[in-house]
Amino acid sequence: MHDQTKAVHLGRHPELHQGVVNPPLYRASTILSENVAEWDKKRLDRTSNPDIVSYGLSGTPTKHWLQHALAELEGGYRTEMFPSGLAACTIPLVAYASAGDHVLMPDSVYFPTRRFCGQQLKRMQIETTYYDPLIGAGIAALMRPNTKIVFVESPGSLTFEVQDIPAIAEVAHARGAIVMMDNTWGTPLYFKPFTHGVDVSIQATTKYIGGHSDLIIGSVTTTKEAWHPLHNTCTDYGITTSPDDCWLAARGLRSMPVRLKQHWESGLKLGEWLMAQPEVETVLHPAMPHDPGHALWKRDFTGACGLFGVVLKASVKREAMNALIDGLEFFGIGASWGGFESLAIPMNPEQIRTATQWRYPGPCFRVHAGLEHPDDMIADFKQGFEKLRVANR
Repeated sequence: MHDQTKAVHLGRHPELHQGVVNPPLYRASTILSENVAEWDKKRLDRTSNPDIVSYGLSGTPTKHWLQHALAELEGGYRTEMFPSGLAACTIPLVAYASAGDHVLMPDSVYFPTRRFCGQQLKRMQIETTYYDPLIGAGIAALMRPNTKIVFVESPGSLTFEVQDIPAIAEVAHARGAIVMMDNTWGTPLYFKPFTHGVDVSIQATTKYIGGHSDLIIGSVTTTKEAWHPLHNTCTDYGITTSPDDCWLAARGLRSMPVRLKQHWESGLKLGEWLMAQPEVETVLHPAMPHDPGHALWKRDFTGACGLFGVVLKASVKREAMNALIDGLEFFGIGASWGGFESLAIPMNPEQIRTATQWRYPGPCFRVHAGLEHPDDMIADFKQGFEKLRVANR
């Protein structure tokens, strides 16, 4: 099946529910057994079969069906659900690294993941080294005997560098490290992590899979070899996910292929218009031919989402950029992305980086192209740039 067909059919079993097309929502804490023998069997079997329904903490069928659908879409072995995308980024770090170990993180990584490394991993005596996201096979120079995790995020969700995942994975595996990837931008549809050497793939399921800005949820899919450390850690930490959020994520999954195609097309059209504005230094969008990461994107990805960055020229005052963002009608100012609505927020990558220097002196902002008509988005930015020009005089 094509992914578009899989997104519609995976994790659904109408034949089990009198023909009802949507899986039912199971809310439960207590799960009853018929007798002691069944009770004992469930407790024994759940160590090898996480789909056993024995207690609400470990999940109901609502969660399990979503897990199976996501695992197959990403091409992995199994999926764990998390109460947020951030938890999906951080808990696996604890699952695969211990005191005295070393982790490699791209300098473009999502800032809350970076914060977790600087606070929690440091407290656990796990050392983090940040690296140039464009390092490729050169990451060999940073590997140590105690390097357990090489983390990648491609493209970076703020500055959009595309990483050479196969080259990095080859080095990491040769040195005995696993490769963890934040694959939220590529989604399970447009980047297949396990065919490119990734061992652990992370989704902020809140975003394009959810798609409607009404839930907080994350997921992590792994290879068979990487599964048990993650599953055991989730069990020990009591990690669980609301069945309501799992149900909403499964609902969003059905329409994700058609939504994502529209985000991609609208983002490109808007990005091309922005690139033509005299105040714009560049548009950070890997699917656009001028972008430094375009060749790698074209090699490894099958599509793009609606998230990209805009860098203004150094002659543009930050206050003028703020006037532009404040003046937009259809682009809200808010965290997250991947929902139906368009967003625009200022960004300050120069304040975060430690391993590389941000090369653009001008102010910059991040755009999420939602599901509004692209002509209306462009018209909105037209009047927004007029406000910028007035404020920049």
